[in-house]
Amino acid sequence: MRQGPTVRDIAAQAGVSIATVSRVLNEQEHVAPGTRELVQQAIDELGGRAPRRRPSRAGAVFVRCPYLLTDYFGLIVSSIAETLDLHGLQLVLNAGEAAQKTPVLSTLPTRTGIAGAIVVLPPEPAADLVALQANGFPLVVVDPREDVPRDIAAVSAAHFAGARSLTAHLTSLGHRRIGLLAGPDNWLASTARRAGHVSALADAGVLLESQLAIPGEPTVRFGFQAAQRLLGMRDRPTALVCFNDKVASGALTAAVQLGMRVPQDVSIGGFDDIDLAQATRPALTTVRQPLGEMGRIAVGLLVRILDRHRLDALHVELATELIVRSSTGPAPR
Repeated sequence: MRQGPTVRDIAAQAGVSIATVSRVLNEQEHVAPGTRELVQQAIDELGGRAPRRRPSRAGAVFVRCPYLLTDYFGLIVSSIAETLDLHGLQLVLNAGEAAQKTPVLSTLPTRTGIAGAIVVLPPEPAADLVALQANGFPLVVVDPREDVPRDIAAVSAAHFAGARSLTAHLTSLGHRRIGLLAGPDNWLASTARRAGHVSALADAGVLLESQLAIPGEPTVRFGFQAAQRLLGMRDRPTALVCFNDKVASGALTAAVQLGMRVPQDVSIGGFDDIDLAQATRPALTTVRQPLGEMGRIAVGLLVRILDRHRLDALHVELATELIVRSSTGPAPR
Protein backbone atom coordinates (compact mmCIF):
# COMPACT_ATOMS: atom_id res chain seq x y z
CA MET A 1 0.00 0.00 0.00
CA ARG A 2 1.38 3.42 -0.95
CA GLN A 3 2.17 5.58 2.05
CA GLY A 4 1.26 9.26 2.15
CA PRO A 5 3.87 12.05 2.26
CA THR A 6 5.75 12.68 5.47
CA VAL A 7 5.88 16.03 7.25
CA ARG A 8 9.44 16.46 5.97
CA ASP A 9 8.31 15.78 2.38
CA ILE A 10 5.55 18.37 2.63
CA ALA A 11 7.90 20.98 4.13
CA ALA A 12 10.44 20.49 1.34
CA GLN A 13 7.77 20.71 -1.36
CA ALA A 14 6.17 23.84 0.09
CA GLY A 15 9.45 25.55 0.94
CA VAL A 16 8.51 26.05 4.60
CA SER A 17 9.79 24.68 7.90
CA ILE A 18 8.73 21.36 9.38
CA ALA A 19 7.30 23.27 12.36
CA THR A 20 5.08 25.32 10.02
CA VAL A 21 3.71 22.16 8.40
CA SER A 22 3.03 20.78 11.87
CA ARG A 23 1.06 23.90 12.80
CA VAL A 24 -1.02 23.66 9.64
CA LEU A 25 -1.76 19.96 10.14
CA ASN A 26 -2.75 20.61 13.76
CA GLU A 27 -5.02 23.46 12.68
CA GLN A 28 -3.29 26.04 14.83
CA GLU A 29 -4.45 29.59 14.21
CA HIS A 30 -1.17 31.52 13.97
CA VAL A 31 -0.39 30.56 10.36
CA ALA A 32 -0.80 33.02 7.50
CA PRO A 33 -3.54 32.04 5.01
CA GLY A 34 -1.04 32.09 2.14
CA THR A 35 1.30 29.74 3.98
CA ARG A 36 -1.57 27.41 4.84
CA GLU A 37 -2.51 27.32 1.15
CA LEU A 38 1.09 26.52 0.14
CA VAL A 39 1.18 23.55 2.52
CA GLN A 40 -2.16 22.23 1.26
CA GLN A 41 -1.00 22.63 -2.33
CA ALA A 42 2.18 20.65 -1.52
CA ILE A 43 0.07 17.86 -0.04
CA ASP A 44 -2.05 17.74 -3.19
CA GLU A 45 1.02 17.72 -5.46
CA LEU A 46 2.68 14.91 -3.53
CA GLY A 47 -0.46 12.82 -3.61
CA GLY A 48 -1.87 10.68 -0.87
CA ARG A 49 -3.17 11.91 2.44
CA ALA A 50 -1.40 14.17 4.88
CA PRO A 51 -0.15 12.64 8.15
CA ARG A 52 -3.12 12.00 10.36
CA ARG A 53 -3.57 14.36 13.28
CA ARG A 54 -3.56 12.85 16.72
CA PRO A 55 -6.98 12.92 18.37
CA SER A 56 -7.34 15.39 21.25
CA ARG A 57 -6.87 13.98 24.78
CA ALA A 58 -6.56 10.42 23.46
CA GLY A 59 -4.51 8.51 26.00
CA ALA A 60 -2.09 9.06 28.86
CA VAL A 61 0.63 11.67 29.33
CA PHE A 62 4.23 10.45 29.14
CA VAL A 63 6.35 12.20 31.80
CA ARG A 64 10.09 11.87 31.26
CA CYS A 65 12.34 12.89 34.15
CA PRO A 66 15.54 10.84 33.81
CA TYR A 67 16.88 11.65 37.28
CA LEU A 68 16.41 10.44 40.84
CA LEU A 69 13.06 11.75 42.04
CA THR A 70 14.32 13.44 45.19
CA ASP A 71 14.13 17.08 46.23
CA TYR A 72 13.99 19.24 43.10
CA PHE A 73 12.77 16.65 40.60
CA GLY A 74 10.49 14.89 43.05
CA LEU A 75 8.61 18.10 43.79
CA ILE A 76 8.08 18.85 40.10
CA VAL A 77 6.96 15.32 39.17
CA SER A 78 4.64 15.08 42.17
CA SER A 79 2.99 18.33 41.14
CA ILE A 80 2.62 17.09 37.55
CA ALA A 81 1.04 13.83 38.74
CA GLU A 82 -1.45 15.57 41.03
CA THR A 83 -2.48 18.07 38.35
CA LEU A 84 -2.89 15.40 35.66
CA ASP A 85 -5.17 13.53 38.03
CA LEU A 86 -7.30 16.65 38.46
CA HIS A 87 -7.71 16.75 34.68
CA GLY A 88 -8.62 13.06 34.54
CA LEU A 89 -5.42 12.18 32.65
CA GLN A 90 -3.29 9.13 33.36
CA LEU A 91 0.49 9.30 33.74
CA VAL A 92 3.19 7.09 32.28
CA LEU A 93 6.42 7.81 34.16
CA ASN A 94 9.92 7.42 32.75
CA ALA A 95 12.38 8.28 35.53
CA GLY A 96 15.70 7.37 37.15
CA GLU A 97 19.24 8.07 36.00
CA ALA A 98 19.36 4.86 33.96
CA ALA A 99 16.60 6.33 31.78
CA GLN A 100 19.09 8.90 30.44
CA LYS A 101 20.64 6.17 28.29
CA THR A 102 17.31 5.11 26.78
CA PRO A 103 16.34 7.00 23.58
CA VAL A 104 12.59 7.30 23.99
CA LEU A 105 11.57 10.63 22.46
CA SER A 106 11.61 9.42 18.86
CA THR A 107 9.38 6.48 19.77
CA LEU A 108 6.60 8.48 21.41
CA PRO A 109 4.56 9.31 18.26
CA THR A 110 4.23 5.60 17.48
CA ARG A 111 3.31 4.45 20.99
CA THR A 112 -0.31 3.54 21.45
CA GLY A 113 -2.24 5.14 24.26
CA ILE A 114 0.04 8.19 24.63
CA ALA A 115 -1.57 11.59 24.02
CA GLY A 116 1.36 13.87 24.76
CA ALA A 117 4.48 14.31 26.87
CA ILE A 118 6.03 16.49 29.55
CA VAL A 119 9.84 16.30 29.63
CA VAL A 120 11.79 17.64 32.62
CA LEU A 121 15.32 19.00 32.04
CA PRO A 122 15.67 16.72 29.00
CA PRO A 123 19.22 15.44 28.40
CA GLU A 124 18.44 15.09 24.68
CA PRO A 125 19.60 17.86 22.31
CA ALA A 126 17.08 20.54 21.36
CA ALA A 127 17.00 19.10 17.82
CA ASP A 128 15.33 15.95 19.16
CA LEU A 129 12.57 18.06 20.74
CA VAL A 130 12.10 19.97 17.48
CA ALA A 131 11.79 16.70 15.55
CA LEU A 132 9.23 15.39 18.04
CA GLN A 133 7.10 18.50 17.76
CA ALA A 134 7.43 18.52 13.97
CA ASN A 135 5.86 15.07 14.01
CA GLY A 136 2.72 16.70 15.40
CA PHE A 137 3.29 15.23 18.87
CA PRO A 138 2.10 17.48 21.73
CA LEU A 139 4.80 18.19 24.32
CA VAL A 140 5.86 20.64 27.01
CA VAL A 141 9.39 21.10 28.33
CA VAL A 142 10.02 21.90 31.99
CA ASP A 143 13.32 23.70 32.69
CA PRO A 144 14.91 23.17 29.24
CA ARG A 145 18.62 22.34 29.33
CA GLU A 146 19.20 24.02 25.94
CA ASP A 147 17.50 26.81 24.03
CA VAL A 148 14.34 25.54 22.34
CA PRO A 149 12.37 27.32 19.58
CA ARG A 150 9.62 29.69 20.64
CA ASP A 151 6.91 27.42 19.26
CA ILE A 152 7.77 24.60 21.67
CA ALA A 153 5.92 25.12 24.94
CA ALA A 154 8.30 25.48 27.87
CA VAL A 155 8.13 26.55 31.51
CA SER A 156 11.02 27.50 33.78
CA ALA A 157 11.95 29.80 36.63
CA ALA A 158 13.43 33.26 36.09
CA HIS A 159 17.04 32.12 36.49
CA PHE A 160 18.61 35.47 35.58
CA ALA A 161 16.49 37.51 37.98
CA GLY A 162 16.89 34.97 40.79
CA ALA A 163 20.68 34.87 40.57
CA ARG A 164 20.83 38.65 40.28
CA SER A 165 18.80 39.08 43.46
CA LEU A 166 21.13 36.79 45.44
CA THR A 167 24.32 38.53 44.32
CA ALA A 168 22.74 41.96 44.84
CA HIS A 169 21.90 40.88 48.39
CA LEU A 170 25.57 40.03 48.98
CA THR A 171 26.92 43.25 47.46
CA SER A 172 24.48 45.21 49.64
CA LEU A 173 26.22 43.56 52.62
CA GLY A 174 29.57 44.88 51.41
CA HIS A 175 30.85 41.79 49.58
CA ARG A 176 32.88 42.51 46.48
CA ARG A 177 35.03 39.41 46.07
CA ILE A 178 32.38 36.73 45.45
CA GLY A 179 33.08 33.21 44.24
CA LEU A 180 30.69 31.52 41.80
CA LEU A 181 30.13 27.77 42.04
CA ALA A 182 28.33 27.54 38.71
CA GLY A 183 26.46 24.66 37.11
CA PRO A 184 27.47 22.84 33.92
CA ASP A 185 28.61 25.20 31.15
CA ASN A 186 26.16 23.71 28.63
CA TRP A 187 23.01 24.25 30.73
CA LEU A 188 20.65 27.10 29.90
CA ALA A 189 20.06 27.73 33.61
CA SER A 190 23.80 28.00 34.26
CA THR A 191 24.22 30.60 31.53
CA ALA A 192 21.26 32.67 32.76
CA ARG A 193 22.32 32.53 36.42
CA ARG A 194 25.90 33.47 35.58
CA ALA A 195 24.58 36.45 33.59
CA GLY A 196 22.44 37.53 36.56
CA HIS A 197 25.45 37.25 38.87
CA VAL A 198 27.62 39.31 36.52
CA SER A 199 24.87 41.93 36.19
CA ALA A 200 24.62 42.43 39.95
CA LEU A 201 28.40 42.63 40.27
CA ALA A 202 28.49 45.27 37.55
CA ASP A 203 25.95 47.36 39.46
CA ALA A 204 28.41 47.31 42.37
CA GLY A 205 31.30 48.29 40.09
CA VAL A 206 32.90 44.84 40.12
CA LEU A 207 33.98 42.54 37.30
CA LEU A 208 33.81 38.76 37.70
CA GLU A 209 37.35 37.37 37.88
CA SER A 210 37.70 34.16 35.91
CA GLN A 211 39.53 32.36 38.74
CA LEU A 212 36.55 32.96 41.03
CA ALA A 213 34.08 31.07 38.79
CA ILE A 214 34.15 27.26 38.76
CA PRO A 215 31.64 25.24 36.70
CA GLY A 216 30.63 21.70 37.60
CA GLU A 217 27.86 19.19 38.19
CA PRO A 218 25.26 20.40 40.72
CA THR A 219 26.18 18.00 43.52
CA VAL A 220 27.23 18.19 47.17
CA ARG A 221 30.63 16.77 46.25
CA PHE A 222 31.27 19.44 43.64
CA GLY A 223 30.28 22.16 46.11
CA PHE A 224 32.70 20.78 48.71
CA GLN A 225 35.65 20.49 46.32
CA ALA A 226 35.08 23.83 44.58
CA ALA A 227 34.66 25.67 47.88
CA GLN A 228 37.86 24.13 49.24
CA ARG A 229 39.68 25.43 46.18
CA LEU A 230 38.28 28.96 46.39
CA LEU A 231 38.49 29.33 50.16
CA GLY A 232 42.08 28.04 50.08
CA MET A 233 43.21 30.99 47.96
CA ARG A 234 45.44 33.61 49.56
CA ASP A 235 43.06 36.35 48.48
CA ARG A 236 39.98 34.25 49.09
CA PRO A 237 36.39 35.35 48.37
CA THR A 238 34.25 36.63 51.24
CA ALA A 239 31.11 35.03 49.80
CA LEU A 240 30.11 32.09 47.61
CA VAL A 241 27.14 31.97 45.24
CA CYS A 242 26.20 28.36 44.52
CA PHE A 243 24.26 26.86 41.61
CA ASN A 244 21.83 25.08 43.91
CA ASP A 245 21.26 24.17 47.56
CA LYS A 246 23.13 20.87 47.26
CA VAL A 247 26.24 22.67 46.02
CA ALA A 248 25.80 25.21 48.82
CA SER A 249 25.59 22.49 51.48
CA GLY A 250 28.87 21.05 50.21
CA ALA A 251 30.40 24.53 50.38
CA LEU A 252 29.20 24.90 53.98
CA THR A 253 30.94 21.66 54.95
CA ALA A 254 34.16 22.79 53.26
CA ALA A 255 34.10 26.13 55.10
CA VAL A 256 33.64 24.42 58.47
CA GLN A 257 36.47 21.96 57.77
CA LEU A 258 38.74 24.91 56.94
CA GLY A 259 37.93 26.42 60.33
CA MET A 260 35.77 29.24 58.96
CA ARG A 261 32.60 30.57 60.52
CA VAL A 262 29.52 31.11 58.37
CA PRO A 263 28.58 33.91 57.86
CA GLN A 264 31.18 35.77 59.97
CA ASP A 265 34.14 34.67 57.79
CA VAL A 266 32.33 33.70 54.57
CA SER A 267 28.74 34.03 53.38
CA ILE A 268 27.16 31.25 51.31
CA GLY A 269 23.98 31.32 49.19
CA GLY A 270 22.14 28.65 47.24
CA PHE A 271 19.30 28.25 44.75
CA ASP A 272 16.02 26.25 44.74
CA ASP A 273 14.97 26.37 48.43
CA ILE A 274 14.51 22.63 48.83
CA ASP A 275 14.09 21.17 52.35
CA LEU A 276 17.86 20.87 52.65
CA ALA A 277 18.17 24.67 52.73
CA GLN A 278 16.46 24.81 56.12
CA ALA A 279 18.19 21.71 57.51
CA THR A 280 21.76 23.04 57.21
CA ARG A 281 23.47 24.87 60.05
CA PRO A 282 23.34 27.75 59.56
CA ALA A 283 20.17 27.69 57.46
CA LEU A 284 20.80 28.69 53.86
CA THR A 285 20.00 31.97 52.22
CA THR A 286 18.68 30.84 48.85
CA VAL A 287 16.51 31.65 45.85
CA ARG A 288 13.14 29.93 45.93
CA GLN A 289 11.95 28.38 42.69
CA PRO A 290 8.18 27.70 42.44
CA LEU A 291 8.75 24.02 41.68
CA GLY A 292 5.19 22.90 42.31
CA GLU A 293 3.81 25.70 40.16
CA MET A 294 6.19 24.75 37.35
CA GLY A 295 4.59 21.32 37.24
CA ARG A 296 1.06 22.71 37.36
CA ILE A 297 1.76 25.23 34.59
CA ALA A 298 3.31 22.50 32.43
CA VAL A 299 0.16 20.38 32.70
CA GLY A 300 -2.01 23.42 31.94
CA LEU A 301 -0.03 24.16 28.80
CA LEU A 302 -0.22 20.56 27.62
CA VAL A 303 -3.97 20.35 28.22
CA ARG A 304 -4.48 23.49 26.14
CA ILE A 305 -2.35 22.00 23.33
CA LEU A 306 -4.31 18.75 23.47
CA ASP A 307 -7.56 20.72 23.30
CA ARG A 308 -6.16 22.66 20.31
CA HIS A 309 -6.32 26.05 21.98
CA ARG A 310 -4.14 28.86 20.72
CA LEU A 311 -1.05 29.53 22.86
CA ASP A 312 0.37 33.04 22.56
CA ALA A 313 2.97 32.76 25.36
CA LEU A 314 4.67 29.44 24.73
CA HIS A 315 7.70 30.14 26.95
CA VAL A 316 6.62 30.85 30.51
CA GLU A 317 9.08 32.15 33.13
CA LEU A 318 7.91 32.02 36.74
CA ALA A 319 9.12 34.55 39.29
CA THR A 320 11.66 33.52 41.93
CA GLU A 321 11.98 34.83 45.49
CA LEU A 322 15.08 35.57 47.56
CA ILE A 323 14.84 33.86 50.95
CA VAL A 324 17.31 35.40 53.40
CA ARG A 325 18.43 33.15 56.26
CA SER A 326 21.47 33.05 58.49
CA SER A 327 24.17 31.81 56.06
CA THR A 328 24.78 35.34 54.73
CA GLY A 329 25.97 38.39 56.61
CA PRO A 330 28.14 41.52 56.31
CA ALA A 331 31.49 41.16 54.56
CA PRO A 332 34.36 40.63 57.03
CA ARG A 333 36.83 43.47 57.35
